[in-house]
Amino acid sequence: MFRHPLRLSLPIALAAPLLLAGCFDEQPDTSSTESGERISVAMLQPPRSGLTPLSDDAFKLSRWSTAETLIRLDASSDPQPFLATEWEQLDPKTWRFVIRDGVEFHDGTPLTPSDVVNSLTAATQAAPKPRILDGVNMTIEADGDNAVIVRTEKDDPLIPNRLSSPQLAVLAASAYGEDGRVNPIEAGTGPFVLKEINGTTSARLDRFDDYWGEPAAVAGIDADYVPDGTARAAALRTGTADVVEAIPVSQVALLDPDLVFEVPMPRTNTLYLNTESGPMSDPGLRAAAREAVNRPAIVNTVYEGRADIAEGLLGPALAWASDYRTPIEDRTAPTAPNGTEITLATFTDRAELPEVAVLLEQQLTQAGFSVNQEVREYAHIEADALAGEFDAFILSRATVLDSGDPVAYMFSDFACAGSFNIAQLCDPAVDEALTNAAVLPTGDDRRQAIIDAEAAILRTDAAIPMLHERVIQGESARVTNAERDPRERMLITEKTSIDADSDS
Repeated sequence: MFRHPLRLSLPIALAAPLLLAGCFDEQPDTSSTESGERISVAMLQPPRSGLTPLSDDAFKLSRWSTAETLIRLDASSDPQPFLATEWEQLDPKTWRFVIRDGVEFHDGTPLTPSDVVNSLTAATQAAPKPRILDGVNMTIEADGDNAVIVRTEKDDPLIPNRLSSPQLAVLAASAYGEDGRVNPIEAGTGPFVLKEINGTTSARLDRFDDYWGEPAAVAGIDADYVPDGTARAAALRTGTADVVEAIPVSQVALLDPDLVFEVPMPRTNTLYLNTESGPMSDPGLRAAAREAVNRPAIVNTVYEGRADIAEGLLGPALAWASDYRTPIEDRTAPTAPNGTEITLATFTDRAELPEVAVLLEQQLTQAGFSVNQEVREYAHIEADALAGEFDAFILSRATVLDSGDPVAYMFSDFACAGSFNIAQLCDPAVDEALTNAAVLPTGDDRRQAIIDAEAAILRTDAAIPMLHERVIQGESARVTNAERDPRERMLITEKTSIDADSDS
């Protein structure tokens, strides 16, 4: 059987000075088994919580197609069947979900409504709760032998969307220990069964032959955690990884362009302006800042053209947004800054942001502001930013959270009661627009209401969206059908395959 000539174990192939020692585990034999070779993946970050689905580690389980949820979202963030085949809203606070028949967990036990109740109840009782359940009080109970009832304390039109969160994956009863810990090994329902967790170094998954859907095209997944971006790029360049997460922009020029794919992210680089105190409480000066921002210069200089110029708070990762958006009318006219002194702040954790701050300082200075910069690590600046200590703050912000819907982000950042209101904004028109959007069910009316709320926010100039980020994914020429998912929920699926005879 042919073996790819560059399929060396990752630590051997990448044992060069540019790599951090111990980035990779020794790989298992990668020769093909039964119906396909194994696929090697270089992941951006190691797990933080032992791969429990009740943490952000859930997204790894989802990207490896080992843990599944009742619902999944399509490209428009609309709910689609997954482990639930159908659902209905019985009243504003009650939903019924029919569970797919014939599903088997990786430990050999059948999926039943009681398993769904067990998994979702564990999520509601977790400390901390999964972020998709922030502010949501939810109970779950079995309804006969093929359905569950989900009840919420308040009206919630997004329950199907919430149940798509990887943090609400349904696992076998064997996964849940008496001490509250969740062990996902051999406990999911996906096309790949998690077999080994090697701490913060690697994980191994095999094809699950009894999968309820289409069997996986590859024999398994060998996932290594490679925090160093240069190392991840080298893994793709040398052929020792088939799929690579998050290649740094600085490394792209060193790679074959045919192996590099840019994925729009639901993440916007935004300049927040303090509407409550200081010089930016003047709407005319906020308008002057708005007019001063040169978005193309930032995108081309800092991001080397690998980002999208912002037309609003919501970018191309939400493909529907541009279809509903119209030009904003009645915008405030700029006031001449005449040397007004402002403090512009950001943080170092995202390498591009200090560079963005340098360019913005130049642009604002040219417009007539006198700019002082404040740059720290995020852990040391967040509290001051939320307290309104700065006149302007640059933030890279996810615009859709786990529900795939941006209303929660808009409420958090721009409502009077928002918990992440860096702009200190409290505007009745904004609150009214957000309230209107929040109560609508998913669909065209809700999307239009979301864009109306975006316009209300932008009309205040409390936030100046500058660009929408992209993530750069690497794929060997051997790979077909790897997912390029803006929400970073999917990566290797049952359809992902390896061409053993391809040269890469």
